[in-house]
Amino acid sequence: MNRKSTWTKVLCILVAVIVFGALNAGAQTVLKFSHTDQQQGARQAAALLFAKKVEEYTSGRYKVQVFCCSQIGNDPKNIEQLALGGIDFTVSSTGSYAPHVDTLNLTMLPFLVETYDQGWKLYDESKWLQAQFDKAPAKGFRFLSTFEAGFRCMTTREPLSTPADAKGKKLRTFPNEMMRWTLEDIGFSVQIMPLPEVYMAIQQGVVSGQENPIDTIYSNKFYEVAPNVTLTQHVYSPIPLAISEKTWQKLSDADRQAVTKAAKEAAAFSRQEIRANDDRQLKEMADRGAKIAKPNLEPFRQVVQPTYAKAREKFGAENVDAILKDAEAVRKAFPAK
Repeated sequence: MNRKSTWTKVLCILVAVIVFGALNAGAQTVLKFSHTDQQQGARQAAALLFAKKVEEYTSGRYKVQVFCCSQIGNDPKNIEQLALGGIDFTVSSTGSYAPHVDTLNLTMLPFLVETYDQGWKLYDESKWLQAQFDKAPAKGFRFLSTFEAGFRCMTTREPLSTPADAKGKKLRTFPNEMMRWTLEDIGFSVQIMPLPEVYMAIQQGVVSGQENPIDTIYSNKFYEVAPNVTLTQHVYSPIPLAISEKTWQKLSDADRQAVTKAAKEAAAFSRQEIRANDDRQLKEMADRGAKIAKPNLEPFRQVVQPTYAKAREKFGAENVDAILKDAEAVRKAFPAK
């Protein structure tokens, strides 16, 4: 074999490798996953696990690129983009989806459940809640699984022992009508603002504090500027993972099964991670100067009773009674210890 022939064969092999690689690269579809939590938060860890599993279960045909920290948008913007097909996945508080499915506001009713076991049972088995989730595809997205975030608590500059301590104080929350009613009934003046702006707003005295689950408080370091961490657990606030309906319709049946399997596995990880982290994160915050308080919740339960009346008036007594009935059933089945 002469040198020219050898180089011709080598060149052919190189061209084949390049073409094969290009075909493979072209065959992989990149999907965008946007959320608002910090890079060190449990939400990000679960999102990365989901991305890994999607790529694994689709044999590399799909790659999920995760954008944390509100890089693409805040929660309302992410959900809007999800419905339009601008992004493929997001994960957010159930109440954040309520502008699209208004009855999901009722998941934000105060003190529905008291423990993670109760909350998981409610989200996994409530027929009423599943019926609300089933409305989502018509709005441009569908729910795949329920990631965990935890129970919402308060971080304030001044101590919060009773609802009386909320009088005259301005508290940041996210845009959700049920949450606004609850906080106003407790006694706060409510300020809506995007999560990335909250730390500085507290630092500058624009608001007296904010409310969020423990993992969000910890990962955003809100305890540094609002050191009174009060475990009100006023709302159970998991974060359902949703996919754009436009994306879903492009998937084969096999890939839909793969994405759903990845979503459920990531959700199971998220649930265990959040529950396991609560005590550790509270201890670390306390070690760094935060004052952790667990108040008598009965006065808080009493002052939010008008919230239920407002909910009945706006969303229908039958809907309120249905979710309250399901919540009562799980509280009885899994009593708090």
